[in-house]
Amino acid sequence: MRAMATSSARPLALVTGASSGIGASFAKRLARDGHDLVAVARRRDRLEELAASLPGCAVEIVQADLGTDEGLAAVCTIAAERPLALLVNNAGLAHYMPFVDLPADKAQELVRVNVLAPTMIARAAAAPMARRGAGAIINVASLLAFSGAAQMPHLPQRAVYAGTRAFVVTFSQVLAAELAGSGVRVQALCPGIVRTEFHTRQGIDLSARPRAEPDDVVAGSLAGLELGEVVCAPMLEDAGALERLKQAELAVLGAAQVTELASRYRGR
Repeated sequence: MRAMATSSARPLALVTGASSGIGASFAKRLARDGHDLVAVARRRDRLEELAASLPGCAVEIVQADLGTDEGLAAVCTIAAERPLALLVNNAGLAHYMPFVDLPADKAQELVRVNVLAPTMIARAAAAPMARRGAGAIINVASLLAFSGAAQMPHLPQRAVYAGTRAFVVTFSQVLAAELAGSGVRVQALCPGIVRTEFHTRQGIDLSARPRAEPDDVVAGSLAGLELGEVVCAPMLEDAGALERLKQAELAVLGAAQVTELASRYRGR
């Protein structure tokens, strides 16, 4: 870990998965907007390169594997102790493959990095933010969080990955409601296919498919945060689709108030 003193005049942001892709774009944009940074990733050399590219920004480099108890505990301690203005839970894994072929250790790693890590880091940061009456938490999910009903051949085998991303969306929505009025904003960021290393590390070639630029995803996320969007899909032109989805979910949840068996099940 390399710590650098931050200026009290500059807000502080913690970004996980900051060494590449969306995380690196968040770090660069936030530095440009006047933030100092705590940059977290597994690859120290990439973090060193990032810090060197951000003159005038104090960068605390934290080399940590969020799939380990030690790495997660170290980042949670920082999130609890530093006066964070913004937390970006961006680190994530995919391990796309059929569920029956997914090794147990990879399934566990998916849940630890995609679910446990953002939950615990958000937990560490949220209470201090609420006490200060200000702050924001951006949890990076994916449009695949909404892919449960999709049977499309071009989509990857994703049972655990999509489930973890759906967790992030619901977690963020409920947390945003809990923190309403505290001064702490929460967003679930749901990008689609983005031009990063995320898929190439899985051996998936998406060069022939349209892909969003990570800088555009970040710009949409920060704009959505200012607009008060709890679920942000930066490339979704029809913003009403998210509202219609919300209303459909509320209609389904309404069944919790009904005690009579639905008619389609009677007499079977």
